Amino acid sequence: MLLNTQLRMNTISQQRKEVLLPFVNYIVDKLQSNQLINLIFICTHNSRRSQLAQVWAMHYAEQYNISINSFSGGTEVTACNERTIASLKRSGFDINQKDESTNPNYEVTVGSKNLGLFSKLYDDTSNPTKDFAAIMTCSHAEQNCPFIPGASKRISIPYDDPKGFDDTDLEAAKYDERSQQIAQEMEFVFSTVNEIIK
Repeated sequence: MLLNTQLRMNTISQQRKEVLLPFVNYIVDKLQSNQLINLIFICTHNSRRSQLAQVWAMHYAEQYNISINSFSGGTEVTACNERTIASLKRSGFDINQKDESTNPNYEVTVGSKNLGLFSKLYDDTSNPTKDFAAIMTCSHAEQNCPFIPGASKRISIPYDDPKGFDDTDLEAAKYDERSQQIAQEMEFVFSTVNEIIK
């Protein structure tokens, strides 16, 4: 079962809702003009926050029957962090590791879709090259990548990195905390879109 605790969207601050509003508006505008919605979630290493956002966005888009394509990428290639995968598994996602490379490809079942998670550049051939929203999920990528070729919209939704808790007693709790924050905010985005368009 996805999420072992009830999501409480009312815990999202008004200030944070204002950060999320451009994302809501982008999706609404695309839906109202019957255009394809391509989202690329971007952070530096494409190993934690952007991967979590990619999965949770697709989950809530599916839940609210909003058609999107959800991708992720970074400014450097590393590997999708095993702690990210472990947190998604604890949330109830079905995940299969497709290979044993240093940058393994994981397949995540999200409703009726299968998402491939592996670390890649935002302009990887598996991602769209034009007419997409670049959703910047970390301040480092936001500052160090001032131009994203092909993006029709750039939206900043930064999250704190759980990496600082790697190999500590708080590791699992902090990864789950960040995952749940992203889940709450993606549910807010897609539920708000659903209210506007229905």
